[in-house]
Amino acid sequence: MAVEIATDSTFNQFLEKNDKVVVKYFANWCGSCRLFKPKFKRLSNDERFEGVTFLDVNAEENPEARKKAGVNNLPFFAVFKNGVLVEGVPTSKEDAVVELLGKL
Repeated sequence: MAVEIATDSTFNQFLEKNDKVVVKYFANWCGSCRLFKPKFKRLSNDERFEGVTFLDVNAEENPEARKKAGVNNLPFFAVFKNGVLVEGVPTSKEDAVVELLGKL
């Protein structure tokens, strides 16, 4: 499954239409965010996470989506189940994101 781009205007629609969502919050200036991009794409194609929607959100351009997860550092990953925040974590470690996905 592809990683989709969400904005303040589309974020809630993604949460409403998808039971399980993982969001990567990033900024264009963030080197760790750029380095994680191929890992996030690979995870989105991992059969273990079939049925999970993967979203990218530019944290600087989308303050409403950022507030939903309480983003305090970048990159920041958050999982939502049935539109409700389950957990969020600032990390650049793939293992931490996999653990977070396990909470869905």
